[in-house]
Amino acid sequence: MSEFMGNLRRTDMCGGFRMADVGREVTVMGWVQRRRNLGSLIFVDLRDRTGVVQIVFDEDRKNGTFEKAEGVRSEFVIAARGTVRERESKTNKIPTGDIEIVADELKILSEAETTPFEITDETNVNEMLRLKYRYLDLRRSTLQKNLITRFEITKAARTYLNDNGFMEIETPFLGKSTPEGARDYLVPSRIHEGCFYALPQSPQLYKQLLMIAGYDRYYQITKCFRDEDLRANRQPEFTQIDLEMSFVEEETDVMYPVEGLIKKIFKDAIGMDLGEGHFRTLPYAEAMDRFGSDKPDTRFGLELKNVTDVVADMDFVVFKSAIENGGSVRAINAKGFASKLSRRDLDGLGEYVKTLGAKGLAWISHPNGEQIKSSFMKFLTPEKISQIAAVTDFEEGDVLFFAADKNTVVFNALGGLRLHLAEKYDLIDKDSYDILWVTEFPLMAMHHPFTSPKTEDLPLLDTDPGKVRAKAYDLVINGQEAGGGSIRIFNRDIQKKMFNVLGFTDEDIQRKFGFFVNAFNYGTPPHGGLAFGLDRLTMLLTKTDSIKDVIAFPKVQTAADVMSEAPGVVDEKQLKELFLEINAPEKK
Repeated sequence: MSEFMGNLRRTDMCGGFRMADVGREVTVMGWVQRRRNLGSLIFVDLRDRTGVVQIVFDEDRKNGTFEKAEGVRSEFVIAARGTVRERESKTNKIPTGDIEIVADELKILSEAETTPFEITDETNVNEMLRLKYRYLDLRRSTLQKNLITRFEITKAARTYLNDNGFMEIETPFLGKSTPEGARDYLVPSRIHEGCFYALPQSPQLYKQLLMIAGYDRYYQITKCFRDEDLRANRQPEFTQIDLEMSFVEEETDVMYPVEGLIKKIFKDAIGMDLGEGHFRTLPYAEAMDRFGSDKPDTRFGLELKNVTDVVADMDFVVFKSAIENGGSVRAINAKGFASKLSRRDLDGLGEYVKTLGAKGLAWISHPNGEQIKSSFMKFLTPEKISQIAAVTDFEEGDVLFFAADKNTVVFNALGGLRLHLAEKYDLIDKDSYDILWVTEFPLMAMHHPFTSPKTEDLPLLDTDPGKVRAKAYDLVINGQEAGGGSIRIFNRDIQKKMFNVLGFTDEDIQRKFGFFVNAFNYGTPPHGGLAFGLDRLTMLLTKTDSIKDVIAFPKVQTAADVMSEAPGVVDEKQLKELFLEINAPEKK
């Protein structure tokens, strides 16, 4: 024990005390959350990562602690020894609200200046200020609970995977730059002039090489890096729970065991039992047709309906031109919304879908007890309305929204609209979890060229590659992609063909992937895997809206760390060692 702490030794954490502890002599240490001086009594709320406990300093006890406590302020670090007793005025606001500690000894271990903002969950200061002083922001109980949940997730994952025959194996951070869908972070080499390493966008190639090497079941909880412009809830560096398995088939050997992993994580991290049975599965095409998204949130309705055939004979130019150009007309029935949406609201939704790429939004509304109204009323007949109603279940009180364009535009517009309406009008049960698999993605939509085509679609690689389906699967939780993966190509001829379809010449293949494709010459097992985004999974389980709330030291939208002021300029000597010369304007 240090000289400064004297003979005090912490016996308990602050948040663990209950009535069973009454009468115990204990020593606690932590940060002062609050101090209240009531004359002859001083109350201090002491905080550590487990919670808060109240300590009482009594002037009448004549032990010298009261006088020391008079000098204590918020965020001082103190140690206190005393006896646990039952509180006269109990509170249910904190788990330790039935007891308090009567202090017999106090040591001020560290003083604190006035903090730039109050360390409470209710703080509403600017996010940039909180990120600048992230070490203070991390003292807030909400963020501490989030990081504890993140730890519980990784602990549960490791336990499950270790118990199911997986080996944890590290792969390199310094590797070769290969085209995998996003821009690499490059690291210049001091030893190899003019050459660069790349930080991994994922361990994809290395984990497949581990399968070729015979390690059969691999996992890793690892950092990945992508140098791309950041969108909401994206970070330039993120963490994956990464898996790969040999001699496996898509469903029984990969998806089902992964369901066990997710159930273990939910049980251990947040105490939720997901029950028996397998998660639902939606093929990609069905997910797009019904929800306009490959990561559908199915906790509410507002499903898309294809009305192309019904409206094909109408003279409404918006519908007609879309169909003639190979597109479609689809609708959403907002049941009961006719009384909720004014004309101004309807116009506003039209402007909203324009931000999603649509040219506009057509609608039909039938307010209760009133005539039907529509943005294209002059093209509608009673017979046509009846035909549309039969397909969309349209009735009095409802509003129909229509989008007409190429399928990609229609899906994006109506898929986004249904989410917008659900959020705005509180249609989602936020306490529930909606978990499902989306499968059979278009092969050409995959982010890397190592995903295996469906066996029955192999002939289409030569004739119509756009129709080839992939042996791929995403796990979707509450409308967000929590993880995804695929069965990999293990036949060298198919792998070469896949590269060629994507436009790689034989020279490109050897230059960019030579070390990888050469390994296929020495016996490659069938294999596949999956990766979960740990940050997003934690965000979903803690029900926070910001991914920054589940990362200890996150970056902002410009990929900068406002606390450490990274990235920053470096000395000229360092640049010369790396054979680099900066042509950009100096950073001010």
